[in-house]
Amino acid sequence: MTTAPASHPPTAFRPGYRKNSVQALVSGLVLALAACASVNAENSVPQVEQGIQIGDMAPGRAVIWSRADRPARMMVEYAFSADFAGSKTVRGPYAMEGTDYTARQDLVGLPAGKDVYVKVWFEDLTNARSRSEPVTGHFHTIGKRDDIRFVWGGDTAGQGWGINPAFGGMKIYEAMRQVKPQFFIHSGDNVYSDGIIKPEVTAENGQIWTNIVTPEVAKVAETLDEFRGRYKYNLLDDNVRRFNAEVPQIWQWDDHEVVNNWSDAKDLSADPRYTVKDVPLLVARASEAFHEYAPMRPYSAEESDRVYRQISYGPLLDVFVLDMRNYRGPNTYNLQNQEGLETAFLGDAQVQWLEQGLKHSKATWKVIAADMPIGLNIGDGTDAQGRARWEAIANGNDGPAAGRELEIARLLGFVKKQRIKNIVWLTADVHYAAAHYYDPAQAASKDFAPFWEFVAGPLNAGTFGPNSTDGTFGPQVVFYKAPPAGQVNLSPYAGLQFFGEVNINRADQSLTVDFKDLDGVSIFSKTLRPEPIFNFGGR
Repeated sequence: MTTAPASHPPTAFRPGYRKNSVQALVSGLVLALAACASVNAENSVPQVEQGIQIGDMAPGRAVIWSRADRPARMMVEYAFSADFAGSKTVRGPYAMEGTDYTARQDLVGLPAGKDVYVKVWFEDLTNARSRSEPVTGHFHTIGKRDDIRFVWGGDTAGQGWGINPAFGGMKIYEAMRQVKPQFFIHSGDNVYSDGIIKPEVTAENGQIWTNIVTPEVAKVAETLDEFRGRYKYNLLDDNVRRFNAEVPQIWQWDDHEVVNNWSDAKDLSADPRYTVKDVPLLVARASEAFHEYAPMRPYSAEESDRVYRQISYGPLLDVFVLDMRNYRGPNTYNLQNQEGLETAFLGDAQVQWLEQGLKHSKATWKVIAADMPIGLNIGDGTDAQGRARWEAIANGNDGPAAGRELEIARLLGFVKKQRIKNIVWLTADVHYAAAHYYDPAQAASKDFAPFWEFVAGPLNAGTFGPNSTDGTFGPQVVFYKAPPAGQVNLSPYAGLQFFGEVNINRADQSLTVDFKDLDGVSIFSKTLRPEPIFNFGGR
């Protein structure tokens, strides 16, 4: 602090200093002290800045996720009425440094067909046991007389299109909330750890897109805290937090949770953005952050980081959530004639799990939630021999199954042989909306029963497409909505952000898929009838 020179004494002692100036000074000091007291009081209790998430809802149970800002214990109160009459309180887990203060509590014994109201707060670990303000949410468990409605999509905060308050934030999450779904499948690319978010980006037609920016998103993620920061960034959005507090979620992951197109072949040696060049180390850090922030029910100590799982919703629906990242071989030219380590995509253990799950499912509809489409050509540059390298299943040759297609052909052949009916594939990844009908009559590899695949997204990212199709499994493009020819990476300003909505009617067991835009307007609808009522051989 500097002292005023003697020739200029402090204002309070100057000749002619007015009384009201003293009063103003005193008032200012009182206000400043009050503000400091308010800040100190606020900081004396845990803060719950990321809100709550509800995840992996299944018959009788649901996971409640939240995060504190310090060591604390999670507390969850729940009831079946908005006034919390007859509520129960569960002492949840500790939120500690090792999990970035995230915590989750599995609520069990929930009745079917009920609205569940939730309060979450944290008690700090001091003797005072100071409590945070409670955060509230609610959701609906699926009952025996309920129709089923859920939404899906992927690709959040990609290509530098982050949270733009002037645009309304990630407002597609509000559009999804408004349709009142019972749950949501996030098909991957929950975050873009490899994408830099800048304060301003020039969008199409010279428009300026303004982003909220945090230190963790201002560079590519390399440290564990930077990967964690990507999830915290999305939770700054009011639409996302409001959605999370009302709609149970099913998360899966894809490449951008780590780095673009990662596999065992990924090489970062020439990428100046990265000081960490070891992809396995980045995968480890990214996986830890994903599992900390995903509202997932941990599988078991047997495989604690497992993502693929089955979630059942009674006699109408089983959801099979795939992991197309952890078990794949390297991205290659993808034309091998025999299955091996290089052609693995789901991996043998996951394929066997999926086959047996589909075989034994008693549900009318079996939805396979996939990270990536089956029949779209998705490239990954070229290999050392100058051959096209492929990121997904297809290999661009339109011929009989080869490379990773061999594994999928084996799976589809099993489904046909076992006469498993009413399978629908849902996915995202390619940043546009599309409906594909896979027709063995149009395919080079014909040993499968026809099926539908629906592609949604992006939710808040650049819009691309359309991709070309590979004829191996005969995909027929029944619908697509993508940018005009020659335009790529369109911002949300362009309005080409899409989510999918599925409605299953309990009375006739029909399944209807709609693609909806930022305003919740349907741009495509398709109703499927379950076999034997509906013959998949037609459309």
